Formats: sequence, structure tokens, C-alpha cells
Amino acid sequence: MTSRAVLCGCGAMAKGWLRALQSASDLSREVEIVGLVDLDLTTAKALAAEFALDDVIIGTDLASVIEATRANMVFDVVVPSARFAVVSTALNLGCHVLSEKPLATSMDEAKALLALAAETGRVHAVVQNRRFISGVRRLRRAVEDGLIGELSGIHCDFFLGPHFGGFREEMDNVLLLDMAIHTFDAARFVSGKQPLSVYCVESNPSGSWYAHGASANAIFKLSGDAVFTYRGSWCAEGRRTSWESAWRLVGSKGMITWDGEESFEATVAGNEPGLLRGQQVVPVPSAPNEDETHGHQSVLAEFIDAVKSGRKPETVSDDNIKSLSMVLGAIESARTGLPVSISVEGH
Repeated sequence: MTSRAVLCGCGAMAKGWLRALQSASDLSREVEIVGLVDLDLTTAKALAAEFALDDVIIGTDLASVIEATRANMVFDVVVPSARFAVVSTALNLGCHVLSEKPLATSMDEAKALLALAAETGRVHAVVQNRRFISGVRRLRRAVEDGLIGELSGIHCDFFLGPHFGGFREEMDNVLLLDMAIHTFDAARFVSGKQPLSVYCVESNPSGSWYAHGASANAIFKLSGDAVFTYRGSWCAEGRRTSWESAWRLVGSKGMITWDGEESFEATVAGNEPGLLRGQQVVPVPSAPNEDETHGHQSVLAEFIDAVKSGRKPETVSDDNIKSLSMVLGAIESARTGLPVSISVEGH
């Protein structure tokens, strides 16, 4: 049975969602976009025209469009400040919801949405599309396989200078809230460990074109005596890193480096005599399932399959709240100048 979906929020991000849906034949058969919602009708109409959505119902009020279309699914692509209202409305009207990140702008709102999803029995998940790329899947497999022994450290660098314009340049905590959550979530996924605490220094460097928080340096304690460090800037001109960050995983037997694009290297201790034992290169395994490496398409397919089968999707909100807790903990630490404990118990 084809799902009937309303897409709420018709700005630039929505185009990526629609391209993913329309470019995969399986998805286009499984989901029909029946409505578009945006506060600006002109924006919604332009999106409908660009993607040949000739028969959709277009409106400014989500509840009205859900009722008019008899939708059972909502794709939430609104700005973070509108997320709670949009998701609450959709869940209360019986729709499954797949949201852009972040899950919410506060832990109280996040917990309220989790409770509402449980109460309504709807699937509620978050688009962590950067989990669903080959590199991240390969790192997780390598860790699970014990390629470098027991994982003790994950270290990620993120340095880019994108000039977005629009809402991002006006946001508070822009790097942590809008971008670093991808790396935080991926680090949690790759390590299989739980975040315990964080200490973070945030700044808005000289020359920044953002209103607040374009740079951050964070140190997380993870379960199993592991550490995750993040160094990032969204106003770093010059030689950039990948959008996926540059990674170094440290284990009891060796290390893996990944440039966030195509370059992988795994090395374990060599047999050279003397102070340093040298290194020996070992192969990094491929991703266990190629179907899970197509980014946005894979997230959408996994969500839709979860709705059909009744199982929890990988990025279900009651798991994704752990990634949100890392972001909000880092923001709180930056604000207070103190380490912050991370816990989502009681949600």
C-alpha cells in the first residue's frame, strides 16, 4: 500500500528530499507526495512546479492539508524552531513522521515528542542521512570486527567555510546545532558507545559571517573509558576538510584514518625493533550492506520499511535523543564553561 505523505517546509532542503524520493523507483512507488505546506505559498507552488507535483494540495496550515489529503505520513523539513509544533500536529493527526535534524531544540521538547509518538503509536524518526554513507558504515564494521582492537578514541576535524545565507547565518550555536550533530551521531554509531559527559569551548571567530557559535571544540567521555574529540569551524576559509569530517580512530591494536571521502588507511603495530614498532597496513572491510549507503535515499527507504513492518527504524527518535543530548550538553558546557553530564534516562 502506497503511503500518502505531506512535505512540510518547502525551502532549499526540501529539494534534496524530493530528489531522493523521485530518483529511486522503489521509493517513488512506495510514497506519494499528496500535499505541500509552507508559510509562503509562492515557495510551495514553485517547488510543486519544479518537481512536477501537479496534483498536490498546497497550503499554509499543516493540519488542514493532512485532513484534506488523508495523509498518513509527514516529512518535516521546517526550521528547528518550528519542529515541535509541526511534529506534534502530525503525530496527533495519526501520521508517521520523519524529521530533519535536530530532533528538537530542547530536551524537554524532545521528551514530549517521544512520549507523544509512544502514545499515538506512530513511527517518529530523524534524518541522520550521514550515517547512511559507505565510509561511516565501513568504520562501524571495522570497529565491530575488532580490526584495531578495543576502541579508545575517536577524533574528528571539521573545517569548512560555507556561505549559506538564510536562517543558518542568524542561528545561535549554529555549528553545534545544525552541523556537528551529524558527526556526533556518526561517532556514537561507529563506536557503539554511550556519551557520558562533555566539555566544550564555543566561539564565533574573527571574520565569521554567522551571528553566533560558528566554531566549537568538544571533548566527550564515552562508555568503556573511550574519548571522542571534535574540532570544528564553519567559517574556516582555505583548504577544507570533507563535509563528513576527517576521522582518526584509535584502538588497542592500531588506528584507522578516513578523510571523510575516499581515502581510508588502517594500520596495526609492526615488528620493527627499537623505540617505535612501526606499522603494518591492514585492509578496511567494505560496508556490510550497499543498500544502506545511499544517504538520503537509504534513510527514507529504511523509515518507510519500518512503517510497513512495524519495527523501529535505525534513527528512531528514542535513540536519536542520545545524539541530541550530546549537542545540547555541548551547548550547555560552552555556556557555563563547565563539564556537563549527559543522560537521557527517564525519557
